[in-house]
Amino acid sequence: MIKALVFDVGETLIDETRIWSRWADRLGVPRLTFMGVLGGVAALERSHRDVFTILRPGLDVEAEAAAWKRDDPAGLRNHFDADDLYPDVRPALSALRAAGYQVVIAGNQPVEAYDALVAMELPADSVHTSDGWGVAKPAPSFFAKVASVAGREPAEILYVGDRLDNDIRPARAAGMRTALLRRGPWGFLHAANPEAAGQADLVVDDLHALLPALPGL
Repeated sequence: MIKALVFDVGETLIDETRIWSRWADRLGVPRLTFMGVLGGVAALERSHRDVFTILRPGLDVEAEAAAWKRDDPAGLRNHFDADDLYPDVRPALSALRAAGYQVVIAGNQPVEAYDALVAMELPADSVHTSDGWGVAKPAPSFFAKVASVAGREPAEILYVGDRLDNDIRPARAAGMRTALLRRGPWGFLHAANPEAAGQADLVVDDLHALLPALPGL
């Protein structure tokens, strides 16, 4: 029986459109070009970081982000706020908690994302980031931390994310149940992969679809 649901962040809870658009503007690249290359690396299951080296060979992303912070210290830059939440997040998470499920947020995010997520006062029992843990997906130790902070056996956890490579495969290998969300460039592409049917217990179009599907798991 599922007792806890653990949610990825980017393109699961957070619409990253504004972040990627700001990056395109920062690099002086047309937004459509940036988004197209992002879709390409998603289809190839490559890291999103490859977008930067494809568009700007030799770019030091950390140095560019630091320069951006100096240039625009008060701006969002490569971060997010409550305006970037997908509209189904608050009501869906609230409904899950009202039904008695534990709700945890845990994804590959920098330290700044923790503060942003906490400031949103989301209906979640706890919030965690890879930088805070010092380990990132798809490492097995990340999913061991997920089970530890939830205080549940892996089989009692449903991990919800938009990627086969970072979310579904490693969570399943850790003994968890999995839900693949069809949104964002990874979500739509990976859900169309024939492997999705064998790796994910659920493939859903939005977070509202989770609650009615849980008894069947």
